[in-house]
Amino acid sequence: MTRLLTAILFALTTLAPAQTPTPPLDNSNILPYIDHAWDTLSRSMADCNSLVDSKVAETKVKAAPILYLPEGMATPADVAAAQTQCSLEVRHLPRKISRLGDVRPSAIAPPGLLYLPHPYVVPGGRFNEMYGWDSYFILLGLVAENKPNRVDQARGIVENFFFEIENYGAILNANRTYYLTRSQPPFLSSMIREVYEHTPETPASKTWLARAYAFAQRDRALWTAAPHLAGNIGLARYSDLGEGPVPEMADDSAYYPDVIRWLLAHPENKTSYLLDAPDNPTPNQAAALARTSCDITTSHVCAAAHVDGHRLTAAFYRGDRAMRESGFDTSFRFGPFSGSTDHYAPVCLNALLYKYERDLAHFATLLNRPTEAAQWNRRAAARRAAIDKYLWDAATGLYLDYDYTTRHRSSYAYVTTFYPFWANLASPQQAAALQHHITHFDHPGGLAMSTTESGTQWDLPYGWAPTIWLTTKGLAQYHFDADATRIANEFSQTVLTNFEHDGTIREKYNVVSGSANTAIATGYKSNAIGFGWTNGTYLQMNNLLNHPPTK
Repeated sequence: MTRLLTAILFALTTLAPAQTPTPPLDNSNILPYIDHAWDTLSRSMADCNSLVDSKVAETKVKAAPILYLPEGMATPADVAAAQTQCSLEVRHLPRKISRLGDVRPSAIAPPGLLYLPHPYVVPGGRFNEMYGWDSYFILLGLVAENKPNRVDQARGIVENFFFEIENYGAILNANRTYYLTRSQPPFLSSMIREVYEHTPETPASKTWLARAYAFAQRDRALWTAAPHLAGNIGLARYSDLGEGPVPEMADDSAYYPDVIRWLLAHPENKTSYLLDAPDNPTPNQAAALARTSCDITTSHVCAAAHVDGHRLTAAFYRGDRAMRESGFDTSFRFGPFSGSTDHYAPVCLNALLYKYERDLAHFATLLNRPTEAAQWNRRAAARRAAIDKYLWDAATGLYLDYDYTTRHRSSYAYVTTFYPFWANLASPQQAAALQHHITHFDHPGGLAMSTTESGTQWDLPYGWAPTIWLTTKGLAQYHFDADATRIANEFSQTVLTNFEHDGTIREKYNVVSGSANTAIATGYKSNAIGFGWTNGTYLQMNNLLNHPPTK
């Protein structure tokens, strides 16, 4: 049946009539908006707007926002000025941080912003800090404008990530103290390449590349050691060193109770996520819950996470935190609400790491270090072999996530199956098989995240700029040009049409209806305005549409 379906899809693809050329988009209003947005979304330690954090309840009731400096660091001049201008309280972290988990967020109270030396661009809305993977797509937008000041902004963002690695132990989910237990999808090598390739080649640029190469190696090492190892199969997983519910959900106190209600209403979904527990525990019961669920004495979010004598297990919270490191919060990709994310070697992460290792080989070659380049290429080849063994499903022609705890591939079709196009790791035969599945995700407004409508924001019917761009760019690299230009045009038209309607650019879109209106049942229900990564990918897609790839 699978082979027959593939044959039918191939016939439909090859026999389809040529499409009528799409008229060019009218960018006369949206491009100036995006250019101005880089400035309105820019933050620095001297900017009082940078300190605002609506996500954590404690900051809402504290008069003075808090900025944390690394241990022993002298107060920079711009921070000293902000102490007066912003009524800012400056503190130091309790000790030097060498790796994630060296300092627990619970030991830093109240929570606050972590210092960064250079201006950066935030996504928008409630996301008012520098995020790990958002910044790659923001950076793509900055360099797409091909202006020296924008390239300088992009370089400053990369320098901030070097600062995080040096002073906070890793590239963080974002620069708030409550993110000191997890990273985000690894795009640093790709960011370094973009900045280097948009900078005139000089001895100084080579010196910068050598420095960047060293930091990139440290970042990559995070993903090849515990707890980021997916068992012993040679692949990586997402993992967070924290425990219990995440603090940044304090502004959405209904989320975890909503998860419990859904699980109670769907007993057919056999999970280990629910725990019978009192709504109002005694001190002894609370001490037990700290081991089996979460600590109600230290977390307001935990204390509120109960429904009719039910709470969520510690295992669910581990998976929930790992999901947030993946960036895909929330979908049903790894079980209901992705509560088992930490059980999987995901296609997205391992494709990114393959690209990362090839980038490191490229940097070593540019720096005239052939032995190191050969080592990185061998590591990339080993990862590709493991991806082929565990993640490539020849029967369906899809890359699928692998549950290394049960030793079974997932059957959940997700748009990250196309990441190998962007990473250039699919063979010609794999690429040909994979390309036929584009139609399963393609809708009038762009590519949906999945083929499953779960009621969460990272599933059908929603499409997001990052995954749509990575797929589009990858298709172009494999010379599936008609698919690449069609998808780029579909999503660009969605963004433009909604911009013309209300003058905003959003974090996500309903690609089935082509609307920015969202009706999310559980999880983040808002649709933030800004929006950094949508702005950046719109510019990249505009370039692709204006300069189609050539074979």
